[in-house]
Amino acid sequence: MTSVETAIRQGRLAAGTPLPTVRDLAHALRVSPTTVAAAYRTLRVRGLVHAQGRRGTRVSPRPPLPIRPVAPAPAHLRDLSLGNPDPALLPSLTRALARLPRRPGLYGEPANRPALLALAGRQLEREGLPHDSLAIVGGALDGIERVLQAHLRPGDRVALEDPGYVAVFDLVAALGLVAEPVAIDDSGPLPDDLARALGSGVEGFIVTPRAQNPTGAAVDAARARELRAVLAKHPEVLVVEDDHAGPVAGAPAVSVCHGRERWALVRSVSKSLGPDLRLAILAGDSMTVARVEGRQSVGTGWVSHLLQDLVTMLWSDSATDRLLARAADTYATRRDALGRALAAHGIEAHGRSGLNVWVPVVEEAAIVAALAQAGWAVRAGERYRLKSGPAVRITVAGLAPRDADRLAAALARSLRPERRRASA
Repeated sequence: MTSVETAIRQGRLAAGTPLPTVRDLAHALRVSPTTVAAAYRTLRVRGLVHAQGRRGTRVSPRPPLPIRPVAPAPAHLRDLSLGNPDPALLPSLTRALARLPRRPGLYGEPANRPALLALAGRQLEREGLPHDSLAIVGGALDGIERVLQAHLRPGDRVALEDPGYVAVFDLVAALGLVAEPVAIDDSGPLPDDLARALGSGVEGFIVTPRAQNPTGAAVDAARARELRAVLAKHPEVLVVEDDHAGPVAGAPAVSVCHGRERWALVRSVSKSLGPDLRLAILAGDSMTVARVEGRQSVGTGWVSHLLQDLVTMLWSDSATDRLLARAADTYATRRDALGRALAAHGIEAHGRSGLNVWVPVVEEAAIVAALAQAGWAVRAGERYRLKSGPAVRITVAGLAPRDADRLAAALARSLRPERRRASA
């Protein structure tokens, strides 16, 4: 087991590399197959490897180890691959930082700033979202991880959107949980497929109500009612809503958590205020929030009070509200511009909300390479998929409408070989 972990950390076993079968490795090492099976099971629980049925056991796509980061796009390419917000639409921190309290925070102070919790509670109430109990966590993924650990154990099954956010896939694997894909359309998870997944015995369900990454799906009121009806037949299932884009998502806030026994809603500030502000509001039932806060208290203790005060300053400033409204409108304009440009070339695309547009293709690698030749860097969809079909993800947050036509034309040229093969 240690040798496999070392090889992954050193890059000698790359993501997706197949490992020997239990029988073959036991024979090579001259140990019992039971010993090897136990080691593989431990590696799976730690998220380092995952079993793929007849394809055997392989190294996880992003194991929880300090491995080399993905190389950035070459400087000569227009980078639309990273999912970042537009820096020009993030609030300046200068004025807020100047107004922060000069007194240093000390041990023994309340973990969560009451003023920030009050602002968060009022936000959620205005939007008609549940907010039974509130806490502050270190970003969306930190909140999701803490909620999952509060209720689930390695081997439990979790229903995940497919396509879905790669970091959630990796987190679920790292916790030793088993992903159960749920198909989605532009309005979010399909009720019938969610019912199938719930019937298979899943213990949890993670849903992105708007700005879904990578497809831009947004759950509307009608779909929310359908999903609540399906979930009502499984009251024991933990539901986690990842509202990572919040006020800049470009779609109304909805929730499927009303009246549930075990639930959490995580709202990050990274897309609206800046990725380096590692903070999110966690709303949930009282037991879930108490478990999260209890575990936090014996670990990190609290999210930096400097960050909490900074977010409080920004949320209390009317200029921030105006900027966030402008950001939501600007992102919508940029999504719509690319959608129209692609439609003019007969190219299917998805992107009702958020910062990304999802374009189904036949061969991801070929399209990514062809667009790079044309000067554009986009993200292959493979890592965002469990069972769904191939696509590419294009981040439109910084794509001016005047550039949408050029990108659409380049994508159309890249797709011509695919279309010729499809019509042959």
